[in-house]
Amino acid sequence: MEHSAPGRRNDDPRARDVPAELTCELIENAPPEISGLVDAGLDRHNAAVAELDGVCPFTCLVRSPEGAVIGGANARRWGACCEIQQMWVDETHRGKGLGAQLVAEVESHARQCRCTLLFLETFSFQAPEFYGRLGFETACEFAGFPDGVRKYIMRKSLG
Repeated sequence: MEHSAPGRRNDDPRARDVPAELTCELIENAPPEISGLVDAGLDRHNAAVAELDGVCPFTCLVRSPEGAVIGGANARRWGACCEIQQMWVDETHRGKGLGAQLVAEVESHARQCRCTLLFLETFSFQAPEFYGRLGFETACEFAGFPDGVRKYIMRKSLG
């Protein structure tokens, strides 16, 4: 479903200082060329006000004996913080300790780089219990998703 309301003004009193000639447009399922405008604008702003050159993305992979990637973790570190952004293990290889190995590799790299905090986001249908067993604590929890799904921000002190 796509909604677009060009030229519409929001009567919300919080928007009272917006010049009359400006309008707000809402687009559901915006194509990448539209949503990318917001990303690019934010990237320009962030680069101007923060030392983002220090952000260091990295990836850990688990490979089969044949060399196929059967799991991996994308992470990034910045200052004393390290974030696991994405983690995946192929369904046929789950329950064999590969996820724990990936987290351990990320954690080891983070410690070597003097990080003192490791954090991530996960949904209730993903792996909050798994991360809890690895020493992560829930820092924040959000409800309101369909079917009782919850989102967690989890953290682990490395200090």
